[in-house]
Amino acid sequence: MLNIYTPAEIERITDATIGRPELIAQEDDTRRAALLERRAAFVANVGEQVAREVAALCGSSKPKVLVFAGDGLCGAYALESASELHARGIPARVILFNIGGNMLTDDARAARDRFIAAVGEEYLDEVINVGPNSFVMPQINRRTIVVDGIFGSEYGKPLRGGYQAVARHINEMNARVVAIDLPSGMTTDLSVAMVNRNIVHAELTLTLVGPTLAFFMPENAELIGRWKTLGVPFDRKTMEEVRCSMRLVDAKAVRQVLPRRLSTDSKADLGKALIFAGSYGMLGAAVLATRAATRSGCGKVTCHGPRCGFFVMQTSVPSAMFVTDGADIDIREFSDPDDADGIAIGPGIGRSDATAEGLGIFLKSCFASQKPVVLDADALNIIAANPELLDFIPPRSILTPHAGEFDRLFGAQCSHGMRTLMALKMAERYKVIIMLKGHNTLTVWPDRSILVNSSGTEALATAGSGDVLTGLTAGLLAQNMAPELAAVSAAYIHGIAGRIAARVNGVAGTTAEDIADAIGTAIDSIEKE
Repeated sequence: MLNIYTPAEIERITDATIGRPELIAQEDDTRRAALLERRAAFVANVGEQVAREVAALCGSSKPKVLVFAGDGLCGAYALESASELHARGIPARVILFNIGGNMLTDDARAARDRFIAAVGEEYLDEVINVGPNSFVMPQINRRTIVVDGIFGSEYGKPLRGGYQAVARHINEMNARVVAIDLPSGMTTDLSVAMVNRNIVHAELTLTLVGPTLAFFMPENAELIGRWKTLGVPFDRKTMEEVRCSMRLVDAKAVRQVLPRRLSTDSKADLGKALIFAGSYGMLGAAVLATRAATRSGCGKVTCHGPRCGFFVMQTSVPSAMFVTDGADIDIREFSDPDDADGIAIGPGIGRSDATAEGLGIFLKSCFASQKPVVLDADALNIIAANPELLDFIPPRSILTPHAGEFDRLFGAQCSHGMRTLMALKMAERYKVIIMLKGHNTLTVWPDRSILVNSSGTEALATAGSGDVLTGLTAGLLAQNMAPELAAVSAAYIHGIAGRIAARVNGVAGTTAEDIADAIGTAIDSIEKE
């Protein structure tokens, strides 16, 4: 799995690699010269790799290239990339912001001097003032490639004044933007609400150490664009010492934890899943969740629903058992007479008083026996309406809310970043696993680890897709998977199933039924990859 870093971890790794200027200045002459040489070599390395990516974007069309450089380390990277672009035959023009004429750091000043020595001053516009009569934005169009090296992550707060105007102009011209480190004006602080039009919008973001969690927030998608980690060398010892609590889940990680079916196994060896789902008018949710569970690899699946679902379930999912507590249109008594290995509650169960009462009794029973369950849809809505039930969710249970369900449970959040921070608190407080559904579904563990799913696809944006995920999760849990791993694996398999279904039916034409039916193929593809 790929590490996802906190800003503090990135700062620690960078400092260990190139040092902090104020500490370097305190060294003796010999040591200081060696450290400065290492720092300059690192800056040149970053510039070379940025130039390589920009050249690849240029291709053979030779578009106009503008490099916007700030006065700090990110500006130094940008200046070095411009020097390298010229060496590659790409005449990049540099706009260097040195407001007041004396703002350049040693890194930026040295990179500017190297650029002038190698290329000449005719390709450098050094901006001393950003007033209305002193700085005119260069011509930009949709074919222009803009290298954004103004601030990266150095500034850490919203752009103001002339810088804000520069960002807006770049965005309005719809240029192709390559951002170094981070789009200028963007912050990686999830609790900060940002005005996106005041931030440079990148087509490609070239991160140095690796991504932060902010890269996976939907509100930042138009800012980050595609992202890629450059292959610059960092201090190996520090990289190994950093223990990231956030990871990007891939096929290899899932393959290592998926249940293995032996040739001698019978259905009795592969676990029992129990799905509480359905009510009058919402039996489709029960069908989808149950069908997904049957495709997960577990040995036996039972759906507990209302009497009105008997013929629907027996004909739609004949491989599953169907039981009822005798109520005609909803579930009123929740029970687990067969001691199922994986239990899911919620798809389409409705929110009647009788259902809510029955769910509360059952949750307390599971809490007493410390048996984790999967909670989704109306189960979460019932708990939101009866918040005292939060204290009776069994430890290590899996909650699978989309944004609306999450906000009903834990309070309205103004952004997905704030929602993620709240999920960390709630998972730790209630000792539960929260799958915060989205394109990059986040699985939050009680120990505050966050696993980011990498298999998301727009094909999953269809009614009933969440019910499929719930049934799949219960089916994996039934196969004796740890709840934490079952949740992470289910999210990844769900995404792969969506991609497989979309190849057959098209993205727009993919339905939840298609996704459920592709689960088996998805699992096979992961195991064979």
